[in-house]
Amino acid sequence: MSETPSTSFSMVRRISSEGQLPSPRQLGITQPVVAKRISFYKSGDPQFGGVRVVLNPRSFKTFDALLDNLSGKVPLPFGVRNISTPRGRHSITRLEELEDGQSYLCSHGRKVQPVDLDKARRRPRPWLSSRALSTHVQRGPAPAAPGMLRAPRRLVVFRNGDPKTRRAIVLNRRVTQSFEVFLQYLTQVMQRPVTKLYATDGRKVPSLQAVILSSGAVVAAGREPFKPGNYDIQKYLLPARLPGISRRVYPKGNARSESRKSGNWKVSIITSDLPNAGTSSQIYIILYGQHRSSAPIYLYGTDGARFQDGHEDTFTITVGDIGTLFKIRVGHTNSGLSPSWHCKEIKLWDLNAGRQFHIPVQRWLARDQEDGEVCREFPVLNKGWPILPVTVYEVHVATGELWNAGTVANVYIAVYGEKGDTGSRQLFRSKSTLNFLRGQVDSFLLEAVHLGNLYKIVIAHDGLGPGNGWFLDDVVIKDPTTNCEYTFFCHRWLDQGEDDGKIVRELYARNNSILSARQKLEVIRKETWAAESWKFRKGNTLQFYNRLTGGFVRLHPDSTVDAVGEKTDKYGLFDVIFNKGNVCIFQSHELRHLSLALDNGFVTGMASGGASTEMRVLSQPNRCALLESARVPGHLVIFDRHGKITNESSAGYADLSKEFVVFVKGVLLNSAVVLLATSLCQALCLQPDGSCTGVGKLSEKSYWRVHKISSRICMFESVKNARMFLRIKDGRCDGAVDSLPLSHQGSPTEVLPSPRNGVLAGRLGIFWSYLSSSEGLA
Repeated sequence: MSETPSTSFSMVRRISSEGQLPSPRQLGITQPVVAKRISFYKSGDPQFGGVRVVLNPRSFKTFDALLDNLSGKVPLPFGVRNISTPRGRHSITRLEELEDGQSYLCSHGRKVQPVDLDKARRRPRPWLSSRALSTHVQRGPAPAAPGMLRAPRRLVVFRNGDPKTRRAIVLNRRVTQSFEVFLQYLTQVMQRPVTKLYATDGRKVPSLQAVILSSGAVVAAGREPFKPGNYDIQKYLLPARLPGISRRVYPKGNARSESRKSGNWKVSIITSDLPNAGTSSQIYIILYGQHRSSAPIYLYGTDGARFQDGHEDTFTITVGDIGTLFKIRVGHTNSGLSPSWHCKEIKLWDLNAGRQFHIPVQRWLARDQEDGEVCREFPVLNKGWPILPVTVYEVHVATGELWNAGTVANVYIAVYGEKGDTGSRQLFRSKSTLNFLRGQVDSFLLEAVHLGNLYKIVIAHDGLGPGNGWFLDDVVIKDPTTNCEYTFFCHRWLDQGEDDGKIVRELYARNNSILSARQKLEVIRKETWAAESWKFRKGNTLQFYNRLTGGFVRLHPDSTVDAVGEKTDKYGLFDVIFNKGNVCIFQSHELRHLSLALDNGFVTGMASGGASTEMRVLSQPNRCALLESARVPGHLVIFDRHGKITNESSAGYADLSKEFVVFVKGVLLNSAVVLLATSLCQALCLQPDGSCTGVGKLSEKSYWRVHKISSRICMFESVKNARMFLRIKDGRCDGAVDSLPLSHQGSPTEVLPSPRNGVLAGRLGIFWSYLSSSEGLA
């Protein structure tokens, strides 16, 4: 994610400049041609099988040439910017440091995540993707790949090193057939060879997918490296106000008349004289005013290195009419060999109004110092305006419980309030050893000038491609200044292979924790009922198992009810004779004239068809069910620990049981078609190559046909892949022609997908209560 831009135009000019000294070139010495065969793998991604490169002085004359070549082969969001040893401890910066026959990791930043090379050398298998593979060839035009262009959009293209030369183009399917076709098109538009693309902050754009997911502007270059400049897209793409920002901060107005006001500022930044206080990164500044914010303004010069130890660098910038200044944000791109920076102070002069502002900083902006942030916000004291405090927000991010819900991608967040926004911040430092694991809540600290009442966040990650996404449950932000808590409910995938394919979500706040909890519970209940409702179809025969008593509910001929029956007890079977939504009537299979009923808060047997026999089924997150009176809401079927009927006022809460595990009889009939679910919306799915995934969709690809071998043993054949059967062998779950019959008697064990990729391993068995019959599924 990039900084959220505004509508004002921004320029930067160096006040004074000196001649730039040409960098000396070393004379090349002819060496014998020696080829090195080297393997490169993707940082943090054991699914990537690696690429082999033959390296010699003829193929790659510079280290940058190697990085450019790898950017087209290793799928990273911003290209290959860093090469390191397999454990990520040492960075490689020269071709001479690469050793023949060795393996290295590629990443787009200095942060490297180690990879198990033995696992990565084994080519990726289908179960590593959260999207099941099709067994039939698609006919007709192929659908757009995730992240590819679905509708025309506008893009501004700048010439490298010359921000004044720009072209606005429209991305459509004709010019985006491939990355090579797009570069050829840009060569015609820019009237010069275009072989590389960069983002406006210098990050490489290595693919067509990255172009489409960009912020709306790219820098077109030939073979030369990126040249910094004020590549401002505000005047060409954006509306009159920051999207989504409160009108109290960014009111409507005449955008044209405001943009004509110059808004000239002089900016002086002093770097501390501490050891290694200077930086190799690109520094930017954003000014926030009463009307709007400026764009990120990159501060650069032409007379040597900027922002070095003990130096003061002065610039003039033009930001348009932002109104009364109330805060600034300063940061850098965390690039180069020594990106860490210690800023001493910042001075601002409003050249139009003649006002001066002095901001003492004395802070590190570095990943390896203080809190690891590379941008800081500071309030500005303006006469007649209240000064806003700097607040450290607590951000709690909950990853969902689905298999494959976690992610190793970088996650970014932008928080919006009535007094501005935080800009894009990476969430990377929490108390957890590994962030964003399945079912885990990660806590982060986010420092910003106080935003007032929060109302929105934008959250995203850089995991491109299906199966590299993330299932976000919710985000809770605590404001220590006001002691308010804001909940942003999501409960959706951010995955290009799931849901709507988006990896960016815009979420709105609920500042009432009770309402937020109710909303979350209601969504989970609906999901659970959608997965469990098949059990209560008219004509099904059910058993209700009580975990507290260890027995089954049974209805006796004298109309008494208990919960201590055996599984084979004939009085423990009930037929669904009425179904409307989640309201059912459960008639005794043995005693056709009696049904379960709730009378004065106690369960009993009554003649079928009366209002007391209508039960509302309330599905619980643990897949159990409550049976509530449809006539008198709140009256539930309850038993004590001895299996006797009771109500809530008769015993202590620990001695009562309201939840029942529902079993459906006759599901595993010969030739029946079933689903073997691993979660509310995922199922066991056999791939064409015989591997199994636990994160298959609830679709025909996950259907299994039952083959009865005997009364206790059956086999499961994939409906989509005929003659391939479910098999358990050496602790692994897969499929093959020679299958192993499975018993469905006794205590079932578990099929356990791993939290990261859904591979099935560990103990063997099936969630029998998760089965779905073939009726109504096709």
